[in-house]
Amino acid sequence: MGKQYTRIFAALDGARTQEAVAERALKLASEEHASLCFGHVVDSVPYEAAGTDFAALSSRMQEQLEQSIGDILAAAKADPNIPDVQVIVKAGRITETLAEQIIAPYDPDLVICGERGLSNIKYVFVGSVSTYLIRNLRCDVLVVKQD
Repeated sequence: MGKQYTRIFAALDGARTQEAVAERALKLASEEHASLCFGHVVDSVPYEAAGTDFAALSSRMQEQLEQSIGDILAAAKADPNIPDVQVIVKAGRITETLAEQIIAPYDPDLVICGERGLSNIKYVFVGSVSTYLIRNLRCDVLVVKQD
C-alpha cells in the first residue's frame, strides 16, 4: 500500500487545466479521507504601481474562484470522506506567494497543480510554477498534464 495523504492542496491558476486539477484533488481527497485546500494567487506584479487594494482584489478573486469550481467545491464539502475543505486566495508574486504564504502554512503532504504548456521560449523567461513547486516543496507534487 502506498503513502497515505492526510492534507491535499490543489493549486488553481485559472488555466485550462484548473478544472482537471480540482477534479483530481477531489477524487484523491475522497479516496484518502484527506482534508482539501484549493488555493490561488492573484499575480500582484501588474497592479503594484497602481496602489491596488490587494485584500479587496483577493476577496473578489476568491468569490470568482469559488464560482468557477462551484460544482467541485460543493461535492468536496458534501463528501463525508473529506473532513475539511478550504479555499485560500492571496495576492503576490505567484511562485513565492503560493509556496510560502499559502502552501507552507497549510502543510500538505500532496500538492496537485496543472501544467501550463508554455512554449520553450516563454518557459525560459517566465519559468514554471509546477517546476518551482517540484524543486522547492518537501512533499509530493502531482502535475496534471493538459489534454
